[in-house]
Amino acid sequence: QVQVVESGGGLVQPGGSLRLSCAVSGRAVSSSTMAWFRQAPGKERDFVATIRAGGRGTSYSNSLKGRFTISRDNAKNVVYLQMNSLQPEDTAVYYCAAGPSSLILSTIWEGRNFDAWGRGTQVTVSS
Repeated sequence: QVQVVESGGGLVQPGGSLRLSCAVSGRAVSSSTMAWFRQAPGKERDFVATIRAGGRGTSYSNSLKGRFTISRDNAKNVVYLQMNSLQPEDTAVYYCAAGPSSLILSTIWEGRNFDAWGRGTQVTVSS
């Protein structure tokens, strides 16, 4: 059974940085589609970033490109989301998801067909 656990959220001032971690068991991140999503209060869940297996690289929400970076440590079986220049509108619960390597981008963006989701980690950007 695939399990996903996020960590690293917290309170940060505008302009600050945070690195979220996503620890995975039951599936190798190196051969999986891994993605981050976020959900702000009263809003729908939004795609943030994905890192794919088989050399297919990364993809980001257009609105976040340049500030957020997704990466993975295959040895530790962990996926990271480095978030820089955080703004109050980045306040949300951030979720990590794990899925098969076969997922196509349109499916990933919609958050469909992932095997497992974490419970989320709260990120609050406020002065």
